[in-house]
Amino acid sequence: MSDLRLLAVEFLIESAHRLEATPIVKYTALSLLADRFYPSLSRSVGQRKMGNWLLQPMTQSNLQLFALVSIWISSKSLKTLGDKSIKEQHFTARDFLEAEVVFLQVLNYEIGAGNIAFVFLEELLAQFRGVAKNGELIDFEACMDIMDLLYEKEETSVLYSSPRTLAASTLVASYVITVPVPTQRWRFPVLPWVKFVTSFKEEDIVEIVRDILMHVLDPRQPGIKILEVEEKKFL
Repeated sequence: MSDLRLLAVEFLIESAHRLEATPIVKYTALSLLADRFYPSLSRSVGQRKMGNWLLQPMTQSNLQLFALVSIWISSKSLKTLGDKSIKEQHFTARDFLEAEVVFLQVLNYEIGAGNIAFVFLEELLAQFRGVAKNGELIDFEACMDIMDLLYEKEETSVLYSSPRTLAASTLVASYVITVPVPTQRWRFPVLPWVKFVTSFKEEDIVEIVRDILMHVLDPRQPGIKILEVEEKKFL
């Protein structure tokens, strides 16, 4: 099912862009689908038969429907997009309503959106920009691009299970990628600052940042070694 998961995540991100959904809607939907709904389905396989026709069998079209439902739950307006985007099967408005009920049942009706990495990242970036001049140079679009890429593979999407740590690591990774090597006057100790405001260990953040850079940068480029050769940039 991992291939279906990737297709569903890509479909959700593309749909959110086509809808011009706000970042909080997109990342709430990704959290609902990839962090909670899909893992619940994976755990259910082999344990019990999932009786609803939308769950058994789990086809690409059905998972795309659930991807739209996750956005629907976050923003409530998707039938037209479904007709245009899901090519293999036509879903009626009644199907959307049924899919919403099934989706919520799988999530045990727990759809709180406060504990997601995007929210924590927004808060951290606002704080960072308040204390560091070069905080304004961090490209927030790059932050979101990183978060999108991390959802593409299950081995990196597990980072979302610790949203606060991921938010802090994404901030540091974005700083490394998007902020030019600062002059002495502008140099800011971003890692110690992150440790101070989050109480996370620097070595834990560095390890996650390295994993992020390995995933989002071309390993053939020298930037992949940035934590080793440009430590002064953020220490």
